[in-house]
Amino acid sequence: MIDARCSCGALALSLPEAPLMVAACHCLECQRRTGAPFGVGAFYLAEAVKVSGAPKEYVRTGDSGGNIRCYFCPDCGSTVYWRPDKFPAMMGVAVGAIADPNFPAPSKSVFERSKHAWVDVVGADVEHLQHGSIPKTSN
Repeated sequence: MIDARCSCGALALSLPEAPLMVAACHCLECQRRTGAPFGVGAFYLAEAVKVSGAPKEYVRTGDSGGNIRCYFCPDCGSTVYWRPDKFPAMMGVAVGAIADPNFPAPSKSVFERSKHAWVDVVGADVEHLQHGSIPKTSN
């Protein structure tokens, strides 16, 4: 298991070693959520993740049209994970909350239609999408 947590440590996750997928998301809402030009999320089956602490929930409509439930620490404000209503079995975890410089790079770059021109997610196997996509629950 690996750990993810907020800045103050009040909200923490225990995660399986390997995510199903890692994606860089350039949608405007991820830009606002992170305060950065894109967010990077690692996706897991929600049932495999253990949450410790009492997160606050914020529900927003995603660029895909469905609701996304974002969970953040009520003390320090760090967004640690989110759950898309369209894929209730899935959980996205902020890669920054994992805080491991050796964590796998994104294999997808989604919502590139709103990507900053100076950002380039590189790699021979990176899938580039103008819209979004998250993994299916089966391999």
